[in-house]
Amino acid sequence: MNAQAQAVHEHLAALQARIVAALEALDGRSFRSDAWQRPEGGGGLSRILEEGNVFERGGVNLSRVQGRSLPPSASASRPQLAGRPYEAMGVSLVLHPRNPYCPTVHLNTRFFSTTDEKPVWWFGGGMDLTPCYGFEEDARHFHATCRKALAPFGAGHYPRFKRWCDEYFHLRHRGEPRGIGGIFFDDLAEGGFDSCFALARSVGEHFLEAYVPIVERRRAVPFGQKERDFQAYRRGRYVEFNLVYDRGTLFGLQSGGRTESILMSLPPQAAWRYDWKPAPGSPEEKLTTDFLRPRDWLE
Repeated sequence: MNAQAQAVHEHLAALQARIVAALEALDGRSFRSDAWQRPEGGGGLSRILEEGNVFERGGVNLSRVQGRSLPPSASASRPQLAGRPYEAMGVSLVLHPRNPYCPTVHLNTRFFSTTDEKPVWWFGGGMDLTPCYGFEEDARHFHATCRKALAPFGAGHYPRFKRWCDEYFHLRHRGEPRGIGGIFFDDLAEGGFDSCFALARSVGEHFLEAYVPIVERRRAVPFGQKERDFQAYRRGRYVEFNLVYDRGTLFGLQSGGRTESILMSLPPQAAWRYDWKPAPGSPEEKLTTDFLRPRDWLE
């Protein structure tokens, strides 16, 4: 397992470097590098961009940590593993563009393994899109690229992981999805290590193809204070999901991870309005009626 874990970590480090380089070329500003160590074991490298030309905040984090007892958030679906020593590694990315017409995006790819005498391992991850203003061509492009990433592993993977994403990124207390979804998977071990590793690699390696063309298409769309106010309102929903439901956030906090790196996923500005409703027929209402519901974007 040590050789396999090292191979995964080398891939994740290369993925982080490749994504950061592409985002720096897109934004025109450089990411800050922040290496950190965790007292219980391991550490990571946080790459952060704030007040960029395109991204108001962006983070691309790499971590590899060890612990004596697997936290509840990581063993919820495998209760028999609770309390066992573990190693966890992954790349986690969240980008909050300045322009309200450019969607927020999230990518995660991760690998867990127990490190006792009978190791158990699994992969997880995915990517999803959270627009403030919806465009069907953007949604189709993002989902088509997600399907492309999974196609080599069987036609059933995309609909399965798409449905899983719709169900996972759902604000139950609001009765609404976080965005237009994408793909999500967890506890993936079926088919053996090589197959699962290849699938996780493919998801990460298709991220730039899925997202960058959307930003290039929307980054220059004119906007005003009304659009910025709606963006702040929708960002509030993003904060609610990440702090209440997100397993990655909960794992990081429960395992004693670095708080600054864990909470880089939050937007720099967000707002909450009491019982606010969009004007009938407005683009803001269209987000809810046309986009914030499970749809087959590739029909």
